[in-house]
Amino acid sequence: MSDDPYSPLVRKHFANTAHCGDLAGAVAVNIDEQGIRLRLSATVNMGHIQSLRFRAWGCPHVIAACEWFCSHYEGEPGESLSGFQASDIMCNLSVPVEKTGRILVLEDAVRSLGQRLGGGSAP
Repeated sequence: MSDDPYSPLVRKHFANTAHCGDLAGAVAVNIDEQGIRLRLSATVNMGHIQSLRFRAWGCPHVIAACEWFCSHYEGEPGESLSGFQASDIMCNLSVPVEKTGRILVLEDAVRSLGQRLGGGSAP
């Protein structure tokens, strides 16, 4: 068993934050809870998520989770955001159970973004 608190996938996504930043003219949500701040922004074209970006102030698990989310949901139908579950990230990134609350904040942000996008229709 490793003493490293971060899985290789967490390290990969934390080191390669291609989706970090803002999108001009995008729909955005901001959440500040449990000691982390998140901003998710998205553009939609013909019902599909064209681009996703994030800004995150939190631990490496949260930043990696935001990158994982953006990389997996870009190009998907906008309504797919309503089905996002924190448990997917917890399993895929091997996030320790004590970080569950922080990943649930991301889930809240994703669902709020989905509502703001109107289930995938253009804003």
